[in-house]
Amino acid sequence: MKRILSFVFGAAAMTAACVVSTAPVSAQAYPTQRVTIVVPFGAGSVTDILARIFADEMGKKWGQQAVVENRPGLAGSAAVAKSTPDGTTLMVTSNGHTVAGLVTKDAPFDPVKDFAGITRLGSAPLFLITPPDLAAKTLKEVIDLAKKEPGKLNFSSPGLASTTFIAGALFRKQAGINIVHVPFRSAPDAVTAVIRGDAQMYFAPVNLARDQSAAGKVRAIAAATAQRIPEMPDVPTFTEAGLPFVYDSWFGLMAPRGVPKPILEKISKDWADAMKTPEMQAKLKSQFLIGVTDTPDAMDRIVAAETATLSAVFKESGI
Repeated sequence: MKRILSFVFGAAAMTAACVVSTAPVSAQAYPTQRVTIVVPFGAGSVTDILARIFADEMGKKWGQQAVVENRPGLAGSAAVAKSTPDGTTLMVTSNGHTVAGLVTKDAPFDPVKDFAGITRLGSAPLFLITPPDLAAKTLKEVIDLAKKEPGKLNFSSPGLASTTFIAGALFRKQAGINIVHVPFRSAPDAVTAVIRGDAQMYFAPVNLARDQSAAGKVRAIAAATAQRIPEMPDVPTFTEAGLPFVYDSWFGLMAPRGVPKPILEKISKDWADAMKTPEMQAKLKSQFLIGVTDTPDAMDRIVAAETATLSAVFKESGI
């Protein structure tokens, strides 16, 4: 009996040792096949641009294909949530992900429970832009006009779960105005709506705000940042213009819940290593993006905290 028990315990110990020793090797070997990176927004959005930067860099580093697939809307996020949790399907999304379950009744996923955070990839300073022929030329005039004509002005976005929607909704609450949200299929469509005058406001990233305002197609009213942005030094911040409003528009990498932690940590570290190179810094700067890195645990905390905070804000404002 002693010999049998000794054999059983010995075999069990050897099995456990094998499991422990092979897990890190498996993570280090990741990925062994193509990785699909889903973007729940249309092509041309900041989310899409950042996803392609990530895919290009990681494809080279991993020696495997990293392919970006645009699946606009909640269906894209839902597809990721339901995918096999082996690291072959990832998602780059905006912080609008945190309110997806709030802005859509019976959303097919939980933004916290159904996803594992990997890392934020970057953030993009946003500017409030308006059509050049809008009667209001300053932030104060925009707010005064909205208060004078409640419900007549609108703001565009690439959709309810986009970071620019959150910016518009928070601005609406902070300014105490009634402006109507109009969703479009993509960020370029949302900007075009402002150029045409179909929408009166949009929170645009630096590159779009700078290029379109320089061409006289839109007017940049204020930056939703703590300090003025060097690329647009003549545009005041919201705070300077009289409204204490700062908004951090971040974009992050997530996976379906259940992907092994070592794989999440490897992907996070690979991005952090890439961020240290001058080439990656230059690539992000050329897109007016600020690179960011996190551990998977930190990313999970960020998503959970923002989901709770923004849910409370949106419910308070009746959204």
